[in-house]
Amino acid sequence: MDILFYHLTETRIEDALPPLLEKSLERKWRVAVQTTSADREAALDAHLWTYRAESFLPHGLAADEMAEEQPILITSSSGNPNRAHIRFYVDGAAPDDIAGYERLVLMFDGHDDAQLAHARAQWKKLKADGGQLSYWQQNNDGRWEKKA
Repeated sequence: MDILFYHLTETRIEDALPPLLEKSLERKWRVAVQTTSADREAALDAHLWTYRAESFLPHGLAADEMAEEQPILITSSSGNPNRAHIRFYVDGAAPDDIAGYERLVLMFDGHDDAQLAHARAQWKKLKADGGQLSYWQQNNDGRWEKKA
């Protein structure tokens, strides 16, 4: 399983996440996005409906009916009701049960000391567990560059 760390330095999660979700759907992957609270779930849900006029990201919330049918599922809990291939962890959400995924992506705000410390701790833990980790950081243009 690939485990990618995405270090946001130039944009917010609301700007960086949607293009990555689009690429995941292009690969025919089902997606889970895990955040830390129901309020944050609702904020991401609203944002994905409106982030770009010419785009549509089919998604739903874990509490919605037919959550298991959603191509992109936004949640604040563990579990994999939509049988996601890839799981994004945002806002400091921590991986719990990682079995069954093809890829994990931990996205963290480089301007938030708590998220930086959390990401470092997760890197150490997942590395010690034998994960295949890579580290990506935004350049000045907001593009991703592999650093490790």
